[in-house]
Amino acid sequence: MPFVEEAFDGVPVLVTGGYGFIGSNLVRRLVRLGAKVTVVDALVPNTGANRFNLADLEEHIAVHVVNMIDEDAMRELVRGRTLVFNLAGHVSHVYSMCDPYADLMMNCHAQLGLLEACRKHAPGAKIVFTATRQQYGRPEYLPVDERHPLRPIDINGIHKVAAEAYYLLYGRLYGIHVTSLRLTNTYGPGQLMGNGRHAFVPWLIRLAIDDQQLQIFGDGQQMRDFTYVDDVVEALLAAAYRPESDGEVFNLGGERPYSIREFVDILLGVVGGGSYTCVPFPEDRGRIDIGSYYADFSKIKSVLDWQPAVPLAEGLRRTVEYYRRYRNHYW
Repeated sequence: MPFVEEAFDGVPVLVTGGYGFIGSNLVRRLVRLGAKVTVVDALVPNTGANRFNLADLEEHIAVHVVNMIDEDAMRELVRGRTLVFNLAGHVSHVYSMCDPYADLMMNCHAQLGLLEACRKHAPGAKIVFTATRQQYGRPEYLPVDERHPLRPIDINGIHKVAAEAYYLLYGRLYGIHVTSLRLTNTYGPGQLMGNGRHAFVPWLIRLAIDDQQLQIFGDGQQMRDFTYVDDVVEALLAAAYRPESDGEVFNLGGERPYSIREFVDILLGVVGGGSYTCVPFPEDRGRIDIGSYYADFSKIKSVLDWQPAVPLAEGLRRTVEYYRRYRNHYW
């Protein structure tokens, strides 16, 4: 255990993007740990926010439907908070190329709004920010460690680089306690499943559950790592709890890399059948595909004692079971 569970009991915590995929799973864990949780979410359509994700917990948390660019609202919401987990933002690389201004607003402007609110009204709060593997662009070497150059190949990646730089700058200049976690392919219950333009993993899971043929772009030999959402939540809590994380950037990863074909074979085995075919990349996807990627997460393992605990097959089993039960809330 990379943190002491009792450390979160009674702690006032703010979770931005709390109705989203990772945010809602984090909120559930924090409530179980006894934290006093406030959720902020703008509930922007098609970003992953889903009221069902926390429907059974709303009497145990405070909820505010607020956009982080609202300085007056954020001033009051950050005041008195010990911890801020910032999971708000656009995540679709494809959509960022179609509407770069919306991505700029959510992934840069809103991030500065939160930082300014904390600088002025909660300077002692610890902020944990979620970044992305897409910041690296096409890998020069594998596995990718934190020293790899940041050369994103899409708008979302550029904005994530900028946002992370804001957080690290505010940490250096104003003494705000900040940590950034660079996530890879996170999957699990509570994810946006309505279309394939946000992430390929949930879309393939949906097609497999619906017994539709899966399409793999390219030859399927691209390597990826996958992190089950519970492992991501544990990393977020470790980063919040451990002072060694202040001012640091950490990669997350999976227990080992898999080819896309291997991932699909495991997925189809979990659902009990199905088929797939390899097709050429669509033009919009091919332009921003990074090829093979998997992370070196030895830094976070060494500094925070974190490593992924849920193997891919087990994580997919839990995920498929969840969506088969609650599919009407996600399809």
